[in-house]
Amino acid sequence: MTGFKNFIMKGNLVELAVAFIMATAFAAVVTATVNLLMDLIGKVIDQPDFSDYAPGGVSVGAWITAVISFLILAAVVYYAIVLPYTKAQERFFPKKSDEGTPADVALLEEIRDLLRERGGRV
Repeated sequence: MTGFKNFIMKGNLVELAVAFIMATAFAAVVTATVNLLMDLIGKVIDQPDFSDYAPGGVSVGAWITAVISFLILAAVVYYAIVLPYTKAQERFFPKKSDEGTPADVALLEEIRDLLRERGGRV
């Protein structure tokens, strides 16, 4: 029982569960936005769904609909999630500048300097 309690309480299980619930709820918003924009595109070109479009007998309408839906979905996700998240992260958690030399580089420089002091003899 202790192992299960540790599994539940440690790590990011709760955060992952919250993220999954939020993503599911947000998916409905994104789907509604895509449908809204597809309807607006359909009103402009007088064809709300491209699924029946088949020039020369080739059914490309479903593909066109899927591509337009994907591009709208990608734009909504980018402008509604990625961009605000990135700006908030930069504002509230600025990246620290690398100060000093990394430990492995400093060690190699120390070895180089010691070899120079010995006159290049190993």
